[in-house]
Amino acid sequence: MKKPVFYGAATAIVTPFCDRSLDLPAFSRLLLRQLQAGIRTIVVTGTTGEASTLTTDEKVLLWQLAVDTAGGKATVIAGIGTNNTAQSAELARAAEQCGVDALLAVTPYYNKATQEGLYRHYVTLAEATSLPLITYNVPSRTGVELQAETCRRLFLHKNIAGIKEAGGNLTKLAHIRLLCGDDFPIWCGNDDQITASMALGACGAISVLSNIRPEAVRTICDSALEGDFRKSAEAQIAALPLIDALFSEVNPIPVKAALAAEGLCEEELRLPLTPMSPAKRTALAEALHSF
Repeated sequence: MKKPVFYGAATAIVTPFCDRSLDLPAFSRLLLRQLQAGIRTIVVTGTTGEASTLTTDEKVLLWQLAVDTAGGKATVIAGIGTNNTAQSAELARAAEQCGVDALLAVTPYYNKATQEGLYRHYVTLAEATSLPLITYNVPSRTGVELQAETCRRLFLHKNIAGIKEAGGNLTKLAHIRLLCGDDFPIWCGNDDQITASMALGACGAISVLSNIRPEAVRTICDSALEGDFRKSAEAQIAALPLIDALFSEVNPIPVKAALAAEGLCEEELRLPLTPMSPAKRTALAEALHSF
């Protein structure tokens, strides 16, 4: 089996802003809070980090700060996905220079590449650096599905380290297992399906919930890794009301509202994302209070 980049809970960390600029002091505080909670893998500049509205220079600043803050005590994964293969390859090389441990690349969006196009895209990125590359399937946001058969082809490349599967289709996850066996690492990308995904062989999760409740996600993941799926399921079910609230509007709108409500960063988002609606905000506040 390819050695997984990580086991257990990873946080897809938000990117805090203040007055339209990066709020690096707040980002540092959020990173330290994750480390203090026992999170040992951080994904920077992913979907939750609003990567699509960040400049390359901003991404480099965030990657470098994450690497420096982690100090070798946590795995840092850089999100380098775009819908331009050459641009993503350049980002991959820049991230490698910052000292990150691995890369995460979402399927190209809007272009709607064929499976052959997706295969060639990921092979190009995998060959751009020496770092392990995690593929990322989230068709609800990209409009394209990385199929299980394509995963089997990609699995053969030495630098392709697995997949973050956020399609919400557990049967698809099972088909990846069927075609690739236990050798292709899978990470759950849906907070409401962590226990079920790990029961099917996922080795952890890349979580939004862990921005606000890292200990809960650790319990869900660690219990599953220990084979205690009853405990994992109990923690998963207990977290569902807050998970539902965190996805009641497009991510990361609610999680930034939650972090702001708890005084951890400003709520500021970059357009086209806008602040949470009043009705959804009330439900989020109730879920935060009860969990």
